[in-house]
Amino acid sequence: MKKNRFSSIASAALVIAAVLSLGVTGSAFAGGSSQKKTLTIYTWAEMFPQDILDGFEKESGYRINYVNFDYDETMLTKLEQSKGAGYDLVIADDYIIQTAIEKGLAQKLDKSKIPNYSNINPIYQKQFYDPTDEYTIPYGAGVQTIVYDPRKVSIDITGYADLWNSALLNNIGIIGNFRVINGMALKVLGKSYNTENLADIQAAGDLLQNLAPNIRLIKDDQLEEDLLSGEVAAAVMYTSQVTMAMMQDPGLKVVFPKEGIGFGIMAGFIPSKASNPDAAQAFLNYIMDPQRGAECFEFLGYYSTYSASDSLVSPEYRAFLTLPPNFNTNMEMIQNISDTAEEAHSRIWTEFKAAAGR
Repeated sequence: MKKNRFSSIASAALVIAAVLSLGVTGSAFAGGSSQKKTLTIYTWAEMFPQDILDGFEKESGYRINYVNFDYDETMLTKLEQSKGAGYDLVIADDYIIQTAIEKGLAQKLDKSKIPNYSNINPIYQKQFYDPTDEYTIPYGAGVQTIVYDPRKVSIDITGYADLWNSALLNNIGIIGNFRVINGMALKVLGKSYNTENLADIQAAGDLLQNLAPNIRLIKDDQLEEDLLSGEVAAAVMYTSQVTMAMMQDPGLKVVFPKEGIGFGIMAGFIPSKASNPDAAQAFLNYIMDPQRGAECFEFLGYYSTYSASDSLVSPEYRAFLTLPPNFNTNMEMIQNISDTAEEAHSRIWTEFKAAAGR
């Protein structure tokens, strides 16, 4: 699940409510070396409002060392090289967290130090990457969604299969996540995102070749801007991009594809040899305060994972807080697959991009 932040633009779509904050003060962490007064967070850029980071530093006495990575795989490689040291808190995608836990690179949480833990929406717990909820705190979730401009599209789009319609010739933008886009073709064929069947993966690749003429753009960042500008009339986007687009142009139409959609969760975990696990848990508790969480998720643009925050969502954001109440499309989490299946996906993706002129 690629991240696309709202930064300075009208914060985007998700929020957390108001409960008691931990109230961590400098005295609570008094003493110790300068190393113990630093909290090193490793995640993507612009994951938190600056006010949240500043507020934690002021209340806790810790200095935040914010380190960015570009891809989940980059994070995992560095964590493996350091054998779980060097970082106090990592926020990454579900599938890579599963790998980190399996490799012994994450440590169990001490929930007694996270009193706001009860604010988590149970929907986002007990997932495949942490089935016993021992290692992770969810921080945002989303689905890969179709958004289109009905004023510029002559057909009614209800699912992925409609994207193959010739009426959309050279008029679609898609994100660059090959498991998502290849998976889109698998869903049209009635297959799982996570199939290990190489014949099914190849069939999806063959189907994608027929989609190529309709593809105008393949990009991860700011794809919503191309939809808003009219560069494309339809797009398959990340949740944060959907939120941004809908906030700026309510005339757009969001489609939760009838074939089923891919669902993903970002979560925080503490590396196995973190220097300051207490600081990491204090920070997690700090952002799980309902009001602070609300600020984080409006800024972030993904679905709120803290049910205690829902009532604090601003009215203009409320429609984007989570899936609509009448949502009845099957969701499937995109998970790790075998190296052989992954290589097949990589190959058909390369062939599809070439056919699309990318």
